[in-house]
Amino acid sequence: MSNVALLIAGGSGNRMNQDIPKQFLTVNERPVIVYTLEAFEKHPEIDAIAVVCIEGWEQVLRAYAKQFNITKLQYVIPGGKNGQDSIRNGVMKLEKHYDAEDLVLIHDAIRPMVSAEIISDNIRVAREHGNAVTVIPCAEAMIETEDGEISVGSYPRDRLKRTQTPQAFRIGDICQLHRDALESGITNSVASCTLMIEMGKKVYFSAGSEKNIKLTTVEDIDIFKALLVAKRSDWLK
Repeated sequence: MSNVALLIAGGSGNRMNQDIPKQFLTVNERPVIVYTLEAFEKHPEIDAIAVVCIEGWEQVLRAYAKQFNITKLQYVIPGGKNGQDSIRNGVMKLEKHYDAEDLVLIHDAIRPMVSAEIISDNIRVAREHGNAVTVIPCAEAMIETEDGEISVGSYPRDRLKRTQTPQAFRIGDICQLHRDALESGITNSVASCTLMIEMGKKVYFSAGSEKNIKLTTVEDIDIFKALLVAKRSDWLK
């Protein structure tokens, strides 16, 4: 059975206040998306890579794949009007080329520090249970509010998980989920795992990492640069 990585790179990155989409920002002479592509390119269990790409950047993506020797990139797919739309475009394309039992690992293109261990555990859990959502514990105190200014209560953090990507599913299952969601009028769920839950399905957990950060703000880029320095130091030991 095949394991296909589906990178979601359809966003414009408005919170970065940059003209360039954040997945194509250059950090230490490499675009962010190249770090992410390389993580899946190097993983022995990943058979192919597909990318849902923001309009107008498809040729740039293909050029980077060639430049950085990303040989597993098989499909470049148009993005949609929101995240759910983009993911649906991606999984429906893969459904035409893969069996229903093959796995798709849906991953944010702007999570460039995803490790081989995270990918491996995501595949392991999905093979065992049919799906897998990368999570980490919630370490902070969680306070509820109604107006964003004052508290109305607290929530026990031991009952919470913080979700990351990859999120893996059988291709047949995730495609049917998206069809059912459209029929139910659900069109803007924030993630594949939330869509599963909204549709009454259970999701299973695989192990994430605090280092598996999502680059959403300028401050996240600073953290990413620091993590790259730490990673290089580990290589040199």
